[in-house]
Amino acid sequence: MSMRRVAIVGIGYTKIGEHWGRSLRDLFVEAALKAMDDAGVERVDALYVGNMMSASLQEQEHLGALLAGDIGLSGIPACKVEAACASGGMSIHQAYLAVASGEYDIVMAAGVEKMTDRLTPEVTLSLAMAEDREYVIFSGATFVGLNALLHRLYMHKYGAEPEDIALVAVNDHENAVNTPYAHFRNRVSVETVLSSPMIADPIHLFECAPISDGAAALILCPLDKARKFTDTPIEIEASTVSTDRLSVHERDDPLTLMAIVRAARKAYEKAKIEPKDIDFVESHDAFTILGVMTLEDLGFARKGEGYLLVREGQIARDGRIPMNTMGGLKARGHPIGATGIYQAVDAVLQLRGEAGKNQLSKAERGLIHSMGGVGGTVVINILRRAD
Repeated sequence: MSMRRVAIVGIGYTKIGEHWGRSLRDLFVEAALKAMDDAGVERVDALYVGNMMSASLQEQEHLGALLAGDIGLSGIPACKVEAACASGGMSIHQAYLAVASGEYDIVMAAGVEKMTDRLTPEVTLSLAMAEDREYVIFSGATFVGLNALLHRLYMHKYGAEPEDIALVAVNDHENAVNTPYAHFRNRVSVETVLSSPMIADPIHLFECAPISDGAAALILCPLDKARKFTDTPIEIEASTVSTDRLSVHERDDPLTLMAIVRAARKAYEKAKIEPKDIDFVESHDAFTILGVMTLEDLGFARKGEGYLLVREGQIARDGRIPMNTMGGLKARGHPIGATGIYQAVDAVLQLRGEAGKNQLSKAERGLIHSMGGVGGTVVINILRRAD
């Protein structure tokens, strides 16, 4: 079957932070209407909403119909998309397929999460649903604890120092300083990161993404119709998904996230490119160690050498492979179900030349890596500025 080429023609988003006085619905409506206004459309043919924890944190499901009604579009096909922390990236994938297949012409991919409604222990338990609740979590492991195992094993096997891995957070914060919608817009030093409280040895507080509220939305349409809506359409060259055994202990090599490797290879093949053709990457670095490992599994560094790219400053905005150019999960923020959409917003702003003081000198093609669990689900979306 011949598939249509797909473009992003509208973006909308809220500031990420602790929105005590606003509901999940309020945040979604703001982002959705901004995206529709940006694209100049009054309706969409379908809606996909990325969200992970509305059932546990708001005690509300059936978000598709609920939120479609809240933006005055009752009647359209709409559903919630859930893939743990990859929910936003997966909503892009579903919207991409809907347009590429020819089933719908104008589709909204959105994401929303309202995490500050509950206490931190309740949020922590909800986040644990990204793992095998019946076995792994029942045994006493936490999500940060699982990443801490990878962090320590990586340092032991490859000789990385804590300072090397902490630089991922330093880079994110540097890029968030000039990102108006970021949760934390302050610089941090390696010393600050490593002197912050220990959460799960060897992971410190400032190596973890924060608990955030936020919503973001994209408008997708066929590429051949995109210039009706914008002068700067951004093509989705590839959108791929891979899964792995959910639990780290079930895998052959815990330090290789095979879902990233497989999804990335498939995406490069679909886009007919190689890693060297990527100008920047928006990486799912919920914990600093994941930023390092991702560089390797995406093909930007050999296994065990991702930390060297970080140490050498190659992930900075003026480096060989700029990473998380608007602050990443650590500093821009990580409102779970919306994160993949925010990553796309970050990339679209770069590709449009609208990233302000964070604008890269070369931004023609970007890669977005969204991940659920510890590599249980991975979505890769490759975006390029359309000719």
